[in-house]
Amino acid sequence: MELATSSTTSLTNEMHFEDWGLIDYQQALEKQTEYVQKVAGDESHPGYLIFCSHPAVVTTGRQTQADDIFAWDGPVIEVSRGGRATYHGPSQVVVYPILNLKKPRNGRVSQEIRGFIRAIEQAIVLTLKKYGIESHGKTVNASESSSLEDTGVWVNDKKIASLGIAVRKWISFHGAAINVSHDEKAFFGLNPCGYKSSTMTSLEAVLQKEICISEFKNILKDNFLKSL
Repeated sequence: MELATSSTTSLTNEMHFEDWGLIDYQQALEKQTEYVQKVAGDESHPGYLIFCSHPAVVTTGRQTQADDIFAWDGPVIEVSRGGRATYHGPSQVVVYPILNLKKPRNGRVSQEIRGFIRAIEQAIVLTLKKYGIESHGKTVNASESSSLEDTGVWVNDKKIASLGIAVRKWISFHGAAINVSHDEKAFFGLNPCGYKSSTMTSLEAVLQKEICISEFKNILKDNFLKSL
């Protein structure tokens, strides 16, 4: 499979933005690891905001349970992020923020993981609102009693985006997968994030029409840069 050429935009006083296009999951993970080392080695580095999509694959997070995968016959990769088993595929836009969480940012204190996850959810919520879709994130304030396992963005009782991050040397990686296009084969044979596959929805399924993916990415990028 031919992989898309990545493009890089250096934004003044903001994270570096790159769109890796369609990229093999393992290759993307190796690139994330390389970028984590770069950010960890330079206290002045603003971090990276990565967009991409992957050929169909299931990844298993730290909370994955035995019955999460029951009839999936494609590749499965074990990763270090939080959360349970989930699907990645070309119908999604995947977002990987690689950011130094030791630095206070946008109202968050140093090393505030819960606030960082809320910021990811908020960026997606704001983007969906541009399309007339009301949605909500599930991560609550630290003062409220909840687990960080139940994250993501929901439209009513349907899940439209899944989240799972990892932190190494207080540098974030992994991130969010937003279901953009309708794909009948997506989520088949597994309980994504512990839910039935019927719980999952997509932007186009909610709108009942196709969208311009480049326009969606531009709106999403702006909201991530504002929220993170």
